[in-house]
Amino acid sequence: MVISGWFVALLLAGAVPIVVTNDPRWLVWWLGIAVVLAAIDLVIAASPRRVLLTRDVPARVRLGESVAATLVIENAGRRTIRGVVRDAWQPSAGAHPTRTRIVIRGGERRAIRTGLTPIRRGERPAAHVTIRSFGPLKLAARQATMNVPGAIRVLPPFHSRKHLPSRLAKLRELDGRTSVMIRGQGTEFDSLREYVRGD
Repeated sequence: MVISGWFVALLLAGAVPIVVTNDPRWLVWWLGIAVVLAAIDLVIAASPRRVLLTRDVPARVRLGESVAATLVIENAGRRTIRGVVRDAWQPSAGAHPTRTRIVIRGGERRAIRTGLTPIRRGERPAAHVTIRSFGPLKLAARQATMNVPGAIRVLPPFHSRKHLPSRLAKLRELDGRTSVMIRGQGTEFDSLREYVRGD
């Protein structure tokens, strides 16, 4: 069980009549009302354990590049889940955003995309997924943390990528696979010359 800021605001709203009336019985009544409302809200909230989670993560990424990991959430229960999902990655995975608000009706599914911009090389596993499901009054919530395996391999940066096309063109030219060296369309001038031994 998790209480929200709305529950604290409800308790603080009850402080005004207590100060005005200076009656300690009012405090007991107000606390009782707030706790009963929070309990009702908690009972009505959908269970986060009735959720099926699957993760789709790219196999690898270069250091300094960004990719998107997708978390698919399927509500297997009947009640609508209103809450927050936290897709927890290691800090060095550079996940953003880590928290997402969701509203998923019973039997439906949603996909949440988390951008990953790693700042270190190596294997970056996902820690877990936490779902917090609030009731309609948003006073209290049910919370569940589930292990959804997933990892991304971060490879060293490839800074010389911008030079690759020119180097490949030079290798093709040396190898004799460029269109300049091949007879046919665009090389009509070469076809006018006399046959030379070795052609």
